[in-house]
Amino acid sequence: MSTDTSAQGGSRVVAVTGGSAGIGKDICEKLLAEGYEVVSLSRRATDVAHPRLHSIEVDLTDRAATAEAAQELVRRFEVTHIVHNAGVIRPALLPEVQLDDLHALVDLHLGAAIQLVQAALPTMRARRFGRIVLLSSRAALGAQTRTSYSATKAGMLGMARTWALELAGDGITVNLVAPGPVHSEMFYDVIPAGSEREQKLAASIPVGRIGEPGDVSRAVSFFLAPDAGFITGQMLFVCGGASLGSIAL
Repeated sequence: MSTDTSAQGGSRVVAVTGGSAGIGKDICEKLLAEGYEVVSLSRRATDVAHPRLHSIEVDLTDRAATAEAAQELVRRFEVTHIVHNAGVIRPALLPEVQLDDLHALVDLHLGAAIQLVQAALPTMRARRFGRIVLLSSRAALGAQTRTSYSATKAGMLGMARTWALELAGDGITVNLVAPGPVHSEMFYDVIPAGSEREQKLAASIPVGRIGEPGDVSRAVSFFLAPDAGFITGQMLFVCGGASLGSIAL
C-alpha cells in the first residue's frame, strides 16, 4: 500500500496542456506559486516569466507532433503530475457538424491525454505516486451547438474512471474538473464580451455570474495535492450550479 507524501511527488513536476492562455495560464501561475515545476504544452509559448516555468510548443491535435512533444517532456523532466486543460469548442448545430472537427477534438481532448500519460506513466509508477487531472466541461451533460465538444468532454469521464481503476494500486489518482462558463479567450470566441447574450448567460447560472479562471485552478490544485490520494475517479463541477439544470447559451 502506498502512502502519499510530498517526497513521493519528488520535485513535483506538473505538465499543463494549453498553459499559455485563459484557464491554463491561471493554472500554471497558481501551481508556480505553490512551488511546482511547471511545463506548459501549448501551440504558443507562455508569456509568464518564471524560473520554474518551461514551454514546449506543440499542436496537440497533431498526433505525430504530440508524440514528439511527449518524448521531449519526459526526456527533460520527471513528470509526476499532468493537467490536461487544452480544449477547443468548434460549435455547430447538428446539420452543420463536420466529422473533421469531431476527429480533431477526439485527438485533442482524448488522444493527447493518452499520449502524455503513457509517456509519463513509467516515472509515476517508479515513484508510486502520480496525479492526473483532466479538464472536462459542464457541456458534457449536453449543450446546444456542442456535438463534438460535448461528446469528447463526456468521453473524458469514462476514460478517467477507467484509468483510476487501473492505476490506483500504483498510487496514481485520476480525477476531472468540469468548468461551466468561465471568462477566457475560448469563452469570448463564441460569446461577444459585454453582449446581451453574455448577460443572459450569467443570469441563467444559479450563482448569478460567469466563472473566473481562478475558480477552476483552485479545484485543479486540490486534486493535485500530495494528500489527496484517497480521491480518484471523480468529476468536480465548477460551474456555479449550472450543472443542476439547463443554461441559456
